Amino acid sequence: MSGLAEKQTAVDLVTVDLTAISQSVLASGPEIILIIGACVALMLSLVPHPRQDQLLAGVSVFMILLAAGMSYALSDFPQTAYAGMFVVDDFSTFFKVILYLGTTLTVLMSGKYLIKEGVFQGEYYALLLFALVGTMIMVSSTDLLLIYLGLELQALSIYVLTGFLKTDVRSNEASLKYIILGAFSSGIILYGMSLFYGLTGTTNLRDMATALSTLDLSDPMLILATLFMLVGLLFKVGAVPFHMWVPDIYEGAPSPITAYMSVASKAAAFAVIMRIFMQDLAVLQPIWILNITGIAVLTMAVGSFVALVQKNIKRMLAYSSIAHAGFLMLGLVAGGRDGMASIMLYLLVYTFMTIGIFAVIILLNKGVRLGEPIEDFSGLAKNHPGLAFMSLIFLFSLAGIPPTGGFFAKFYVLTALVDKGHVVLAVVAVLLSAVSAWFYIRIIMLMYVQPPAPTKAAEIQLTPSIRIVLLIATVGTLLTGLLPAGFLGFVANSIPLGLG
Repeated sequence: MSGLAEKQTAVDLVTVDLTAISQSVLASGPEIILIIGACVALMLSLVPHPRQDQLLAGVSVFMILLAAGMSYALSDFPQTAYAGMFVVDDFSTFFKVILYLGTTLTVLMSGKYLIKEGVFQGEYYALLLFALVGTMIMVSSTDLLLIYLGLELQALSIYVLTGFLKTDVRSNEASLKYIILGAFSSGIILYGMSLFYGLTGTTNLRDMATALSTLDLSDPMLILATLFMLVGLLFKVGAVPFHMWVPDIYEGAPSPITAYMSVASKAAAFAVIMRIFMQDLAVLQPIWILNITGIAVLTMAVGSFVALVQKNIKRMLAYSSIAHAGFLMLGLVAGGRDGMASIMLYLLVYTFMTIGIFAVIILLNKGVRLGEPIEDFSGLAKNHPGLAFMSLIFLFSLAGIPPTGGFFAKFYVLTALVDKGHVVLAVVAVLLSAVSAWFYIRIIMLMYVQPPAPTKAAEIQLTPSIRIVLLIATVGTLLTGLLPAGFLGFVANSIPLGLG
């Protein structure tokens, strides 16, 4: 009888294990679909085809939409997987929407750019899908080790994509700098993680939160662990003084990849910061709140003032991205549900307007060896009034001018600050936003006041895929400003319950 009981127990354990494995595989289904898609793209790149660029782009978009459909289906069934290391919840689903959107639009505007530059290779799309998988793992992770795995998968893919323009010195230099500095920041994050593990005996964020409740927040090792983690993550979003990589990488990377880094990488990094420091380990707020406040102001100031003197449009947008990162960090200072909601809404709006302006830059591109001077926008309203009008919408939104989504996103951040009593900080943010508005207005003046640049109108080819990108970006930028209630509801439903 005892032998039969042992066999039955063994069968039950196997059944439980198989059930847990199947549930974990199902929960990570979107990531698995994209990994399969990346492998398919690699194999198809070896098959000669007269329109290989369109084939690979189509396959990539199809796999992203398939993964998005599965994410939507899973959103009604919040669950944990892989022994509590991976979670499917409304918070992760919201950020996956941003990641799907940013990657899809990047794929759509990449094909003609790569062919024009003479660097089209099939592995480009596979690397983009692998980078997407890495960011998705980051936003769904509730364990430090899995966060690091996703971070490195995304980073390694972007390192290669940054140097994709193999014959361009700027691209080679950008890739090399990004690898060195990225590895340095990853080491800092890993050291912070190891300190947290030494203090709590676990890498699971929820178990770590329980362990931290018994520790003294003045413990030097706990302070050091928190600061190391924070510094490494702030490097990923380009916050000052960890921003030194941003201008060179943005300028040297292929323009579609620059756009992708601006939206997807930034969104994933902020998702990790919020999950760690605003949700599971919110008890650590007294350690980092003053540091974040000072860094946010410094980031906005450096990004806004240095952008004023830039002559390369991608370099200018790099410093603009730094300034926006500082504004996003104000949501961390505000804290609570309002602070988190303001960051999430801002990132959604930022995706539309940033992808849109980079699509215009790609259309105006004359070749990497000639650079991307801001003067390329001169007289655009005369030759292409429709394109100039869409550029106007994107620039107004980046500057925070109504009735665009950028205005409402900034307004919501400021409201969250004022509600928490940070009135002086809100005033400083408004003043720095006024400074940053000038370099956007400068481009608008070039488009509508200056005579056309010596670029023939015929050189701007509005392909169907670019038209789709511009349409989605324009509609998204306008709708988030004119009809913000629906987007706010989406954001509010994505915030974890129990957040103060």
